[in-house]
Amino acid sequence: MKSVTVSIDVPQTPEQVYDFLDVMAHHERFTDHYLTDWRYGGPGRGIGSRATVTATLGGMKTDVTIEVVEAEAPRRIVERNISAAGRRLAHGTYTIETLSAGGSRVSFTYAWTRAPVADRLLAPAVRATMRRANGRAVQRLAAELARQVPAADS
Repeated sequence: MKSVTVSIDVPQTPEQVYDFLDVMAHHERFTDHYLTDWRYGGPGRGIGSRATVTATLGGMKTDVTIEVVEAEAPRRIVERNISAAGRRLAHGTYTIETLSAGGSRVSFTYAWTRAPVADRLLAPAVRATMRRANGRAVQRLAAELARQVPAADS
């Protein structure tokens, strides 16, 4: 399946954005519109931090295990997502770029490595649903950053 990428520009520096995203518990604040019942494990931040959540999308509920598997401060965080009893394997990648006018562009790419047959058969609808959910998540991330992290020029 083709990956889905959403992006948003924020006034915070890449370092500020990375420091916020590096804490797994912070993700609950901007994804709880479709990821609920967060249970944490491993370290609170960095490689090995993880959470098990309940994802509710398209009228379906499934548990998802999210674990940070790569991190390159302050530019990139890669999470491995396992769900559907192991039939769905994906990676969520946050990429943080410096904007020439200041601030950062935060992009999130969800890429399937393995997907159940139903996901593949309904790929356009599945991708559209993920694009909407993750688009809303990055908008909520920007709002959360505005509340929690001063802008780069503040």
